[in-house]
Amino acid sequence: MGFETPTPIQKQAIPILLGEDPTDFIGLAQTGTGKTAAFGLPLLDLIDADSQTTQVLVLAPTRELGQQTAQQMLRFSENQPGIKVEVVYGGASIVPQLKAMKKRPQVLVATPGRLLDLIQRKAVSLNAVEYVVLDEADEMLNMGFKEDIDSILSHTPENRVTWLFSATMPPEIRKIIHKYMDSPREVSVNRVEKTNTDITHQYVVTKTTNKVPAIRRFLDKSPEMRGILFCRTKRETQKIADDLGNLGYSVEALHGDLSQSQRDAVMRRFKTRDMQLLCATDVAARGIDVNNLSHVLHHTLPDQVEYYTHRSGRTGRAGQKGISLAFINSRENGRLYELEKKTGIKFQKTEVPSMEELLETRLKNWATKLLDQEIDPKAEAHLMELEPLFEGKEKSDLLLRLLSRELEGISGPGETGDLNYRNQDKGYEGGNSGYHRFFINVGTMDGFNRAELSRMLVELSGIKKKHLGKVDVKKNCAFFEIADSQSAGFGDRFEGITLEDRPIRVNRDHQGPSTKPRGNRPKPKFKGGHGKPKGNFSKGKNNRKSFRGRR
Repeated sequence: MGFETPTPIQKQAIPILLGEDPTDFIGLAQTGTGKTAAFGLPLLDLIDADSQTTQVLVLAPTRELGQQTAQQMLRFSENQPGIKVEVVYGGASIVPQLKAMKKRPQVLVATPGRLLDLIQRKAVSLNAVEYVVLDEADEMLNMGFKEDIDSILSHTPENRVTWLFSATMPPEIRKIIHKYMDSPREVSVNRVEKTNTDITHQYVVTKTTNKVPAIRRFLDKSPEMRGILFCRTKRETQKIADDLGNLGYSVEALHGDLSQSQRDAVMRRFKTRDMQLLCATDVAARGIDVNNLSHVLHHTLPDQVEYYTHRSGRTGRAGQKGISLAFINSRENGRLYELEKKTGIKFQKTEVPSMEELLETRLKNWATKLLDQEIDPKAEAHLMELEPLFEGKEKSDLLLRLLSRELEGISGPGETGDLNYRNQDKGYEGGNSGYHRFFINVGTMDGFNRAELSRMLVELSGIKKKHLGKVDVKKNCAFFEIADSQSAGFGDRFEGITLEDRPIRVNRDHQGPSTKPRGNRPKPKFKGGHGKPKGNFSKGKNNRKSFRGRR
């Protein structure tokens, strides 16, 4: 199959799973790290191909992941005669699956809901199951399958071996471990750095209404792009796919409102490279395993950090380079900072291409499509009727007219002008002219209200209060305005200052987090005269100044 070197999770898990004594096992690794082979190859070595009983049960959260797992298990077992692998899942007719269960497969891959249905119909027996694999366990819990898992495991023997694979380890999974596993061995792969080594994480700042036009420009800039666009809701996913499709782009939607046959058809077209971009929700895209994706695009950033790592992990696989590109509005910078802090990822700001950059590319694409257009048999008859109208016209004249018509319609809604949000040039939306907006990583949870934060900013920076504009305090961060005359290098005045041993970070709202080396920085200067803030200054760790706010 082309494997030459095991992935980190495979290298660590396989020797344990093939050990002399069967053991319960926990594998922590992100999607795309080779988990299916990590448990699939040992299982095919451990089961008895001569026994006509179901010995292995693999539970998966979605039908897409279940299908993918079953397909890989079939490929792994091609040279092992007698081994049968079947997959059952909801959203499809149960009749073929009832017939498949009569074949008594040694390996059964299933989604929880459909498996419970088959158990209740007495169409499947789990009495002989020796190994249970809970794949993407955290996602199964997120989707509300906790009770289904409990019910399914109650139908398996008590002496079974349980292997659990997950990207994260929330408390609910720890409960499953304590309830169903006996002294499990645990392997944890460095889930962020290992998965994302070959991925460049980028973002652009644009108005929410300009996100689709901006996505269109990136599609035009990279005609060879092949990727997934993640959206928040099913409705949003379908609308964006329709909008791009109506503009001539090879884009389709994948979400829970589609029937199983529709989803299968979309995935077949995506895997056979018949489309450039797949618009999908997080749940629908779970388990998609498609090689050579160049991009992952985020129309909206997910609420959970784990979902971002799952999304971005769809590209940059098997040593290939990939790009994860987020489209954010001017108020979502704080979300990027949070992702950076929790994942260790560094985001690079990039620009939405200008229309001038894309004009030549779009015209070439138009010409290519025109030349590739199949000729309708009926066209010849119509041509004979219309030919007198074109009599005496040169080919170059007709081409120029066609080209002019294309130039008139080459820009869709919101396509003209610069789509990048230029906060530093014209102030943030709803703000005051003559001011620049800044971000600081403290908020109400640190004990600050608007008055206290204003006092702290004036005290620590040394500016006069009249230079401080609007102040907006959120739960774990705040935004404030500083007069243009004081904004240059303003964030540098807070370098080396800590709040209860946590470094205070101040950035222009349009910028990413500071990437300056810590090194030996000049000590900040403090000015009094405005009353002391509700707190005190003292020497912090590493001789940094420390400010303790009032909780």
